[in-house]
Amino acid sequence: MAWEFRKVGPGENVAVEAQKDPFAAPKWAPPVWHMPEILVLLVNAVRVLVAVVVFTVRNIVPVSVLGGLGWLGYAYGWPAPALVVAAALFALGVWALADWPLFVAAVARPARAKWRYLAVYRRDWQPVLVTAGLTKMHKGREYLPSIKRVRCGPTADRVLVRMLKGQAPDAWERVAVNLAHGFGSELVRVRQGTRSRWSWVDGRPVRRTVPRPGSVWLEFVRKDALKVPLAALPLADDVDLEAVPVGVREDGRPWLLRLLGTHVLIAGATGSGKGSVLWSIVRAVLPWMFLGLVQVWAVDPKRMELSFGRRLFERYGRYSDDPNGGMVELLEEAAEDLNKRAAMFAGKRRSFLPSLEHPFRVIIVDELAFLTAYCPSRDLRKRAEQALAVLATQGRSVGYCLVGAQQDARKEVNNLRNLFPDRIALRLDESEQVDMVLGDGARDRGALADQISSIPEIGAGVGYIRLETTPDPVRVRAAYVCDADIDEMVALGTANFGEAA
Repeated sequence: MAWEFRKVGPGENVAVEAQKDPFAAPKWAPPVWHMPEILVLLVNAVRVLVAVVVFTVRNIVPVSVLGGLGWLGYAYGWPAPALVVAAALFALGVWALADWPLFVAAVARPARAKWRYLAVYRRDWQPVLVTAGLTKMHKGREYLPSIKRVRCGPTADRVLVRMLKGQAPDAWERVAVNLAHGFGSELVRVRQGTRSRWSWVDGRPVRRTVPRPGSVWLEFVRKDALKVPLAALPLADDVDLEAVPVGVREDGRPWLLRLLGTHVLIAGATGSGKGSVLWSIVRAVLPWMFLGLVQVWAVDPKRMELSFGRRLFERYGRYSDDPNGGMVELLEEAAEDLNKRAAMFAGKRRSFLPSLEHPFRVIIVDELAFLTAYCPSRDLRKRAEQALAVLATQGRSVGYCLVGAQQDARKEVNNLRNLFPDRIALRLDESEQVDMVLGDGARDRGALADQISSIPEIGAGVGYIRLETTPDPVRVRAAYVCDADIDEMVALGTANFGEAA
């Protein structure tokens, strides 16, 4: 039986039985051309050569090292490359002993990233993505997103992925749990793809991070770096109001909170550690409180948390826990002084610098919802909202920072939350509250504040921040300032005040 190929569609052929009947109508069939064997061998040889060149370029360092060792072994025998390897290991050991952080950044982590790329991500990449539904089939061909880069940190891996054409980051966010189980990590966060770009600013090179369309960063968390409570941070000699240390980030770097030029909202359920954040802020600015460059005005509706430092606040700022109008009057005084500063600075300065005449003022409200929703007096609620609105809308440029803490994240409880550029979400009761605090899509980007442990030793002070400069949430933990630490701060402030007097 003879067979011929008949074209049935663009790029498609099917085998049909040839017609032997001389009276049958002629059938169209494309010509069949048999490729010579020598040409087949030549094409395959070119493919192999291209693959070798690509592999060599992508792995130029290990290929060069292995090639050099092989040449030494061929020219001088096996002792020569063995001696070179021993000398290299000895040099690496000396480097590790002399400067361990630099050794880790330059050698250990890149080597670990290469190993995890080969042993974990590349090995399981295709089956995990097929199961998660992130691949596409078209005309029998499978299209697979590609791994562009892998970076290893102390607790997490960052994998840069080139998505398929027409694919959006939302598709990866929806299957983050699948990816976490598929690659054996505790959780996965999807970040917008970025790349570094150098530019010249004021005659010097500056490295900036710009978006990278078509790519996403996958953060595979290997272990929880914030499981152990963090003791109170040591008192600093100086204060940087744009980078106040209050704890540690998940990647091991210090958590630096900005106070100058912004306002901070802290939301968390009972026992989530809001006091840790508040007292860490006070502890960080304490040196400038003693110098008179910073004042902390504390509003304490609960009369439990901030009352431990009442003497400190009264000597280096203000304090009120009076529910019958004292707290509202304190806020109104702050708003009135703010307006006086604005009139004084108008047309003379655009940025604020703390001074003895005009100190930087941090207005801390421990339970913001009491003043905006739960206060029995409607008149006091209205006055409190007006004063808080003035502080939140006009205070940044004249040296005021409003720090508010609340338990309920609903807008009807605090309709001023959108006036806080920097927000912190500690443990929350419901998943919907995460987006209420940090903004739409924050939970999909990895801010799982509703899954933080309620055990104080594990979850107190743990939360997520969403800064004004980036939409991606960052997991952090505030240092725990215990009663003994607060007593030490008060005693130190009292002693300094006595000496100054």
